[in-house]
Amino acid sequence: MIDRREFLKFGAVGAGAMLIAPRMLLARVATERRFVFVIQRGAADGLNIVVPAADPAYAALRGNLAIEDGRKLDGTFALHPALERLHGFYGEGRALFVHAVASPYRERSHFDGQNVLETGGASPYQVRDGWLNRLVGLLPQTSEEAIAFAPTIPLALRGAAPVSSYAPSALPDAPDDVIARVTRLYDADPEFHPLWLAAMQARALAADAGQRQDPATVGRTAASFLNKADGPRIAMIETGGWDTHSGQQGRLANQLRGLDALLGALADGLGPAWGQTVVLVATEFGRTAAANGTGGTDHGTASAALVLGGAVRGGRVVADWPGLAQAALFEGRDLAPTLDLDGLIASVAAQTFGLDPAHTLKTLFPGRPAPRGLDGLIA
Repeated sequence: MIDRREFLKFGAVGAGAMLIAPRMLLARVATERRFVFVIQRGAADGLNIVVPAADPAYAALRGNLAIEDGRKLDGTFALHPALERLHGFYGEGRALFVHAVASPYRERSHFDGQNVLETGGASPYQVRDGWLNRLVGLLPQTSEEAIAFAPTIPLALRGAAPVSSYAPSALPDAPDDVIARVTRLYDADPEFHPLWLAAMQARALAADAGQRQDPATVGRTAASFLNKADGPRIAMIETGGWDTHSGQQGRLANQLRGLDALLGALADGLGPAWGQTVVLVATEFGRTAAANGTGGTDHGTASAALVLGGAVRGGRVVADWPGLAQAALFEGRDLAPTLDLDGLIASVAAQTFGLDPAHTLKTLFPGRPAPRGLDGLIA
């Protein structure tokens, strides 16, 4: 069912291949803080997730896509109505939203944009390993390798820190007597015994997930791993289906309901450990400011990132808002980026684990400028 030594090659995954249930990856480090990175593959529409309701140009640009019943955040922004749990976290001071944020990538290709987001390079294919793997390398290690609850290891987790994968099998579970015989077979083997034991522990933790990997199940399963006393402390959850060129209104609402269920189940499952947890949700780029002719939006530039968890100093929207007037749009079509996504990720990671901010930025995103206005995000 699982081979913890196998390193699976991961190519860039486009949105079309990601119309599947979320997938989860985990890494063990010696800390009580938990850090979860949720990637939205396909370019999520930040303008309809964290809605600039007070911007005078918003409704005209969006037309029938404009969100009129958003959940109020402050005098400028509202949250998409599907994000009920996330709005609750915001009200508790445990979620904040960062708007008009983007990586250094500007060419609007899913493959290249995801490569830049996951590697931390300034351009596609400049860096070969992932920033999340490099973050694991900055933290005290346990005796265990990282594990991945997914068929493949995403680029963000590939690198020097060893990561192998676990995924539920499509085949029927092996009978208990077969498992017992294999266990006895490996008992005296110094190489395979610890690998088999770790595989059985992962199998037991994931058993209740079954074959139905819906968002809430993934959230609960992630929590079951992260809650374990000697379990992983870093997780990555992949979500797809955010490429809404047509029929966006209903499709985005469904996507956000799934994300809300995932995040809510994660928080509920973690219980007291939620107070030590930080979750960062980000996408490779945003979508056009104006709706297109097929009830959707096209590939854009800046978007919104979500930061939540019991360790977050939330209840606010962090934005140097550029506005949506025609003259303010990037290349006359997109929300202009005013905050650096790389700087946000590095700041959140450093503050979560008490790392030196400058060294963290240099390690995770080499060559990127020091971020401004991103202090004090994490308790």
